[in-house]
Amino acid sequence: MKFDWLKTLAFSAAVIVAGFFIGNMHKIGKQYDRTVQVKGLSEREVDADLAVWPINISLTANDLNVLSGDIERQNKEVYNFFIGQGFSEDELTKGSTNISDVRADRYNTNAQYSEFRYLAKSEFTVRTKDLGKLQKALSESLTLMSKGILLESKNTWRPIEYIFTGLNELKPSMIEEATKNAREVAEKFARDSDSNVGEIRTARQGLFTINDRDENTPQIKTVRVVTTIDFQLED
Repeated sequence: MKFDWLKTLAFSAAVIVAGFFIGNMHKIGKQYDRTVQVKGLSEREVDADLAVWPINISLTANDLNVLSGDIERQNKEVYNFFIGQGFSEDELTKGSTNISDVRADRYNTNAQYSEFRYLAKSEFTVRTKDLGKLQKALSESLTLMSKGILLESKNTWRPIEYIFTGLNELKPSMIEEATKNAREVAEKFARDSDSNVGEIRTARQGLFTINDRDENTPQIKTVRVVTTIDFQLED
């Protein structure tokens, strides 16, 4: 009987201790579940550090031999123009030359009325990190017209493409700034709920985006990233 009494007492004590731990774990779990999810923003305005200007050199003629000689001469004139503007050979790329027979185009109903039968387009690309030099060359390229050379931007909707290549240098400081911004938002929430902000539970970094600041200044870019962070809330 005494043995049974001791077993009953031990079992009861075990149940009490287990209940205490279960209740305490439930309480701790509830506290651990108290989190707030916030977003942090970091945004910078930067200057583009690379410019690409794809050009078409267009020429028309009725004689293929004459057209071939003229397009070769014009390509050389354009190349020498940019060399004279201070560009290096590495910044200049000559592309292919395409010659089309306007009268052979069955979809062109006005082909028979065209003054010139052949149309030649020669591709030429300027790629440089010296944006000031490119702007100067762009303004002075009108002098080529006096030599009968017609330059056309290959992409009419965006004649010059401006690119920012220094994102990797910005990433660490921008992520730090976005995280700091997120914590400030979390602390504001915590003050309103009589809580304190604890450690980070989870963090998700958003994609970095690079866009033109506006349509009129494509050489100025806006770099943006948004992070999503869950912070632990404490009493």
